[in-house]
Amino acid sequence: MRGLMLAAIAGLGVAFGPMVSRAEAPAKLRISGPHIHENLSVYFVHGASVGGPVPLTLGEGMTLGKIKVHETGNVNSLAIENSGSEEVFIQAGDIVKGGQQDRVMAVSMVLKPNSGKVDIASFCVEQGRWAKRGAEDVKYFASSTEALPSRAAKLAMAATVKPAPEAAGSARTIGQSNRAPLSQVDTDRIRERMEVSERQRKMWDEVSNTQKKLTAKLGATVNAQASASSLQLSLENEKVRATRAAYVSAIGSKATDGDIVGYAVAINGKIQSADVYASNALFKKMWEKQIAAAATEAAGEVAGAQATHPSVSDVDAFLTTASAAPMKDVKPTAAVNQGVAETDALVYVEARRAGGAWINRNYIAK
Repeated sequence: MRGLMLAAIAGLGVAFGPMVSRAEAPAKLRISGPHIHENLSVYFVHGASVGGPVPLTLGEGMTLGKIKVHETGNVNSLAIENSGSEEVFIQAGDIVKGGQQDRVMAVSMVLKPNSGKVDIASFCVEQGRWAKRGAEDVKYFASSTEALPSRAAKLAMAATVKPAPEAAGSARTIGQSNRAPLSQVDTDRIRERMEVSERQRKMWDEVSNTQKKLTAKLGATVNAQASASSLQLSLENEKVRATRAAYVSAIGSKATDGDIVGYAVAINGKIQSADVYASNALFKKMWEKQIAAAATEAAGEVAGAQATHPSVSDVDAFLTTASAAPMKDVKPTAAVNQGVAETDALVYVEARRAGGAWINRNYIAK
């Protein structure tokens, strides 16, 4: 299989397991929609819910004071701690505000109760700042109210980026300067750091692109004076919130059926992504943040001509594509359990509990 796209290894040793089962065929699910506002089409995924307690979301946990996200001084790694008695679900793309730079969580995971400090991979979504901002505490992050509003940024975060030839040459030079060839382990670590660095540069580029698109569409800058590069502060911009509110108002309230467990999004007639959750209850908890992110992306991508919205069968085919690809176990840390697959059309990441039961299935179109 061509270059498996791995979920943000970020310098943490990745363990690959054997091939496991394929993704669940969406024939067991039902797709409804589309629900349309301007250039955004949303489809709901209906299916049976898994029983059992529903975890808190990252935003809920932080608001309740049960979750602390610690600054580590490493752009691509944070420490997260659950002091409560409930599980907490963290989804790749969750943005945390504060610390020395705003970050986005790079992997999905279920954080067990009373977890102690656990490492989690991250990417910076605020280039340049590395100091206190206003009254914020640089040692901790204050909130998580937004999700990454860019398919391209999600792909940049998830993709394994191969080092450029000159980067590979640099690795060899390091070995030569020490007058001894590097071991395979050392070479792999250098290459991994290069790949993470390249993904971080791509993330900054996509954050900047999102800000530029929103500024162009709204006719006013969305970059905040407090930190012009902060994606989080741009998402708090009054005009951005007013614009996406129209999308959310038109579509967000449509998710009323008790068997909805996920959604798919199309912008300008092209399917962007989909998420399926283990239960309707978890979907409801995640929905507000996810529809806001989709609305934000759509607002920056408004095209001149109205595109044809994909059909239900198109969405079904998109999900089915993932079921044709074999998955590999990917464990960046002991606390993260994922299955990852790639096809020519999409990247698929299945987030699991420690025991192996899936909790979220994420599909990102290439």
